[in-house]
Amino acid sequence: MERPWFKHYDPGVPKDIEYPEIPLWRLLEQSANRYPEQVALEFLGKTLSYKELWEATRRFAEALRAQGVQPGERVAIMLPNTPAFVIAFYGTLMAGGIAVNVNPLYTPRELHHQLVDAGAETLVMLDILWPRYAEIAGEVPLRRVITSGIQDYLPFPKNLLYPIKMRREKRWVNLPKDPKRHDLKTLLRSYSPIAEPVNSNPDDIALLQYTGGTTGISKGAMLTHRNLVANTYQSIAWSPESKALEGKGVMLGAIPFFHVYGMTVAMNFGLALGYKIVLLPRPEVAACVEAIEKHGVTHFPGVPTLYTAFNHFPGIQNRKIHTIRVCNSGSAPLPLEVMERFEQLTGGKVLEGYGLTEAAPVTHSNPVSGLRKKGSVGLPFPGVDAKILGPDMQELPPGEVGELAVRGPNIMKGYWNRPEETAKTLVIDWLLTGDMAKMDEDGYFYIVDRKKDVIIAGGYNIYPREVEEVLYAHPAIQEACVVGVPDSYRGETVAAYVVLKPGANLTEAELEKYCRENLAAFKIPRIIEFRKELPKSAVGKILRRQLREEAIQAQKVSS
Repeated sequence: MERPWFKHYDPGVPKDIEYPEIPLWRLLEQSANRYPEQVALEFLGKTLSYKELWEATRRFAEALRAQGVQPGERVAIMLPNTPAFVIAFYGTLMAGGIAVNVNPLYTPRELHHQLVDAGAETLVMLDILWPRYAEIAGEVPLRRVITSGIQDYLPFPKNLLYPIKMRREKRWVNLPKDPKRHDLKTLLRSYSPIAEPVNSNPDDIALLQYTGGTTGISKGAMLTHRNLVANTYQSIAWSPESKALEGKGVMLGAIPFFHVYGMTVAMNFGLALGYKIVLLPRPEVAACVEAIEKHGVTHFPGVPTLYTAFNHFPGIQNRKIHTIRVCNSGSAPLPLEVMERFEQLTGGKVLEGYGLTEAAPVTHSNPVSGLRKKGSVGLPFPGVDAKILGPDMQELPPGEVGELAVRGPNIMKGYWNRPEETAKTLVIDWLLTGDMAKMDEDGYFYIVDRKKDVIIAGGYNIYPREVEEVLYAHPAIQEACVVGVPDSYRGETVAAYVVLKPGANLTEAELEKYCRENLAAFKIPRIIEFRKELPKSAVGKILRRQLREEAIQAQKVSS
């Protein structure tokens, strides 16, 4: 197919991608061999060198192997950005296991679905989240639970003061003596590094990353070692300046690694280039600014809400933030004024791009030094083909709107245990993204609308159907519809339209409390409106788009 975008690639960016056919964990091994004494991870004052990280991951792999974890078994990881996450993830791959990323904000109901669907027999989790697991312990197929605390990787005396602080705030959890429970640091002390890590085939599954896909039903995208290695190398190839900083760069690890965006553009990218990764367990802007100043951060992957908060941080223009070179913005559209202000403040470049979980995740980006077009998600990555399809799957010419389809070495193997959904999404090697887009004459792509109803709020994907299922489970609710409405800070916010059963009574505060008990915080509706009826089509289908348009009009009137 014709690729008009090639002429706009930056000098030094290849038109195709060359990457080694290796298991993902080899990226860490290579950096450990090249930069053994350099800092790999920095966590709130505690550091791990590449040599120490490499040894810890191999010890974890041996601990899994000794406890009976077989190649292909799923190991769920429910941790924020801590050294334990990196150790558990790479150690799982070294043992031949399949990592399953789990959001630490998930409620017991959400955790139950993911563990059961993945068939996970091992869970690595933050110790203070134990009560959530305890609620579902008898309903999931787990054989072992490995706990790690923030205090495990804090320097002295922070490691002693942290539990005291948590007890004072009544957030400390006393872990029970459970035969299934193991302590991560004890395991690492108890086992020697694995003698021979499992040399997985590049097409073996490395990660189950859960997504709503095109239907809203949460399902695991099967990302192989090839997918993740290829997208890491594609990201590196796209930024020759980043490659030039090999062994010297500093990556800010603020966006969560349990999301494949953070995993690829921060964790895998940083470790592959021998960078120091500054880990932040929560992406709070004050901590980001402090980390940039203290460590001379060169790479700052983020989401629009984080960049917006950064731009408006008090006194930001007087902070030492000019070490920043390259930033990646994903998960939601980046307002032009936010990008321009950030670049003015830091002197760095913000690259807005596009991706999706099923593509590991990046497929497009604006060039680092070349032409960046307003409103565009840029050009396809090296090795990625992209086209716009019409209703009959015919390729559309430049300027016409249709569904964006992509293919390349970073495209998933399929959905876990869902062949029918896989067949709908992967068609003759092309991934149908479900997003409506157009391409201009120069090969730049523009996302016009989302074919699927996913709401992107603050960088998180929220699937209306999942929120609606919780609402429908309430005994007072007869009908419910959830939509995303524009929000100046979060990009979008969740709005719920509810019809009560005859004679039922329910207040907004009561419904919000119910949602907090059953949904992760970022999924809770921020707008709740009770109605006598919801707009429907002639066949009785709730008109979701009409509700969204009404909400937008209401915002315009109120402003």
